[in-house]
Amino acid sequence: MAWLVLAVVLAWALAPGLFTGFSGVTGVPGNQLKAPGGVHWLGTDEIGRDVLARIIHGARYSLSGAFIAVGTGLVFGTLIGVSAGSVGGRTDAVLMRVVDIMLAIPSLLLALSFIIILGFGHVQVALAVGITSIASFARLVRSEVVTVRRADYVEAAFGSGGRFWAVIWRHVLPNSLTMVLAYAALQLGWAVLQISTLGFLGYGAPPPTPEWGLLIAEGRNYMMTAWWLTVFPGLAVIATVLAANRIGRSVERAVR
Repeated sequence: MAWLVLAVVLAWALAPGLFTGFSGVTGVPGNQLKAPGGVHWLGTDEIGRDVLARIIHGARYSLSGAFIAVGTGLVFGTLIGVSAGSVGGRTDAVLMRVVDIMLAIPSLLLALSFIIILGFGHVQVALAVGITSIASFARLVRSEVVTVRRADYVEAAFGSGGRFWAVIWRHVLPNSLTMVLAYAALQLGWAVLQISTLGFLGYGAPPPTPEWGLLIAEGRNYMMTAWWLTVFPGLAVIATVLAANRIGRSVERAVR
């Protein structure tokens, strides 16, 4: 079921036109605040835009932002973790203290700090969320590298005359990334939730972009008269996050 949910959301992101004939940004005069029904399955918003179409078109922004965030955390976290775990000594101590400082700051507050530096926008929010995840990736990679670094085959590679970074690249890094990639799958749901939260707060893509967090924020003013404007985008976020977390947990158990 989790794979099916993510497959549907991914299909929405890649080919929204296959699932809806309505625009995600243009409303139809006279269709304002229509309740869910036969023509508009999830109703319409305050300017006559189809809510289902908005959710389908918004999947592109939520998923692309999540992939940017996870990719940023994975790449830079891996670089830091491999450097700390392989070199050791003062390098390890300094890098891990920086990681500890980042982990001590609440992720949402840290993301807001980087948004102030990077500016508002969809890509900026994704990068800010990715930066906040670098520390957790770095700590996990470092622990895996330290474990693999002590393995007999790695010591044998060094003993046979292998160059330091060549051994790290060919033997240590590939055998350290299995658990890290499983963690990346788990982080995907977290990234969707963080990006939606920042979009709800107004730091993400500007209106009329149908980003899920922004849809929830726009619909909150109509909760008493048009509940579907907030409930259905919220359910899309919840379903995607739960599906990604379920898959991440399964992959994590499989590789252990």
